[in-house]
Amino acid sequence: MPIKYPMAVISAPRKVDFQEKTLPVLGDEEVLIKVRAAAICGSDLHLYKGLHPSVALPVTVGHEAAGEVIEVGKAVTRHQVGDRVTIEPVIACGKCEYCVRGNYHLCVNISFQYREGQGAFAPYFIVHQDHAFRLPENISYEEGALIEPLSVAMHAVKKSGIRLGHSSAVFGAGAIGMLVSMLSKQASGVGSFICDIHPYRLKKALEMGAQMAINSREEDPVKVILESTGDLGVDKSFEAVGLDTTLIQSLQVLKRGGNATLLGIFEKTDINFPVNIFVQREVSLYGSQGYSWDFQDSLKMLRNGSIDLKPLITHKVSLQNLQQGFDILLSPKNESIKVIIQMED
Repeated sequence: MPIKYPMAVISAPRKVDFQEKTLPVLGDEEVLIKVRAAAICGSDLHLYKGLHPSVALPVTVGHEAAGEVIEVGKAVTRHQVGDRVTIEPVIACGKCEYCVRGNYHLCVNISFQYREGQGAFAPYFIVHQDHAFRLPENISYEEGALIEPLSVAMHAVKKSGIRLGHSSAVFGAGAIGMLVSMLSKQASGVGSFICDIHPYRLKKALEMGAQMAINSREEDPVKVILESTGDLGVDKSFEAVGLDTTLIQSLQVLKRGGNATLLGIFEKTDINFPVNIFVQREVSLYGSQGYSWDFQDSLKMLRNGSIDLKPLITHKVSLQNLQQGFDILLSPKNESIKVIIQMED
């Protein structure tokens, strides 16, 4: 008898519904995962507000998840029933020039599971065996759900080219910004400046190793960072907000010849930009798209204890209370980092 189950859908701005789905037949190289924990992502918030620049409503939602393999296709060799796994939700064609060269994050046909009708805020999830990664024994399902955002941050920090001794500034103290700050410190040995408008998040960032936290509502972050560096600026900066103001600031704080890496999703894509800064200061702006072979490196760091994801988890709610989870993250107080959706058996 077909298995039916609920899957979360954002049907209209700030409205979460659950649609009944029927579990499809498992493909030969696919694994069926019982979702144990899923996390709300910043891009999920853009969807919830109906302001995601690339996705129209209604849409299934959720892509940061971990769970237990409960069934495998007949040609699966990498997993067995009972494996604890995290999920890489990207869909790449495997045939275009970028995929063939191993750069599947640049796939010309790239998509993600939630955009194709399979969200992670549901009891079950199906992926190709190559997109499920076994969790280290020391990592919980809740932490496993955060390997996706860790991989996003990992990709951006690698892209920046940060090296030992390099200084950095991160604009945005959400989960991605904090992870970028943590990884930058790992790579450079130097703590980052981190800028945000929410005191709770700034306090949390300091607890997790940031060098200096700057409240952009109270101080001009560009002035503070330049004064703190003898007017030189930083070697690397990261924009993890998605606003024209923070993008411009991320360029203004750079040393001559430095580079900024853009991770934020912009709800408004038309912005005024001081383009002469690229010539006058010979700075560079990099884009960072998702991840490519970064889950593997994230798992290495978690396996040896180089990074701790637990402090990012500030709230846990049930699947039935998913909308409450979104509202927690959008609260004016913003005393939250990551909301975990815990699944019941």
